[in-house]
Amino acid sequence: MDGLRRKVLLAAAGAALCSPMGIRAAVAVRPREVKPPDLLLAQVYDARIDPALCLVSEKYDGVRACWDGRSLRHRSGRPVHVPAWFTARLPRTALDGELWLGRRRFEDVSAAVRRERPDDAQWREIRYLVFELPGASGSFAERALSIERVCAAAGWGHLQAVAQTRVADRAALRRRLDETVAGGGEGLVLHLAAAPYTVGRSDVLTKLKPFLDAEATVVGYRRGKGKYTGDTGALQVRTPEGLHFFLGSGLPDELRRKPPPAGSVVTYRYHDRTGSGLPRFASFLRLHEAM
Repeated sequence: MDGLRRKVLLAAAGAALCSPMGIRAAVAVRPREVKPPDLLLAQVYDARIDPALCLVSEKYDGVRACWDGRSLRHRSGRPVHVPAWFTARLPRTALDGELWLGRRRFEDVSAAVRRERPDDAQWREIRYLVFELPGASGSFAERALSIERVCAAAGWGHLQAVAQTRVADRAALRRRLDETVAGGGEGLVLHLAAAPYTVGRSDVLTKLKPFLDAEATVVGYRRGKGKYTGDTGALQVRTPEGLHFFLGSGLPDELRRKPPPAGSVVTYRYHDRTGSGLPRFASFLRLHEAM
């Protein structure tokens, strides 16, 4: 009788779990997905924009990180595994910026911030370069002054305000770009000085670089030939607009041997686009780790 009762109870429990209410309950106890923070994202610079109306800064090739006054998070919303002594020196003010090691050191800083157990020696080299105050009032010119005050008050070399300066005209902007790139910088960022704080991709914030770049999602692979026989010859990627193409140029050997899984996001650079919207002379730039 006990065995029969147990079977009946198990059957009832299974039926309850498979019912619509049971399914909803089961889904409800699943861990919630991480919600990415609402951020301002840059458009590509349009020559019709008057640079004299903007504040200009270097585009730092680091890892974006948002500080909410308590925790440091990646653009994806996932926490940055950072030493406690680092966050202990950050102010209670919400900040948006870049974790940076130096020009042409993206791979180094990316590897450092991906570690689940942060390496103190690596983090003592990393700086947090702040370029925005999330949710703050006033124009960007006013917020830029506030950023300088916040970072100065911290009195800590790891926390720095990104330098924001003016340029007189397009010729001056071009000279500034040439100087930055010649020194190993990636490019420039222009932020409309009068703009209030906003989120999403907006032309109040634009990026200017010698090459264009964009992101795409890995959806497949093409086998390698010749020296790459047995490895990946190219990644098949999909743009946000739904266009597909193969990305093989610039793909490092380690990613040919162990390609990123489908669904991974990569950044590629290109010169311009065809009439159908596909990038010309696209080459792999970097992999966006699930951070």
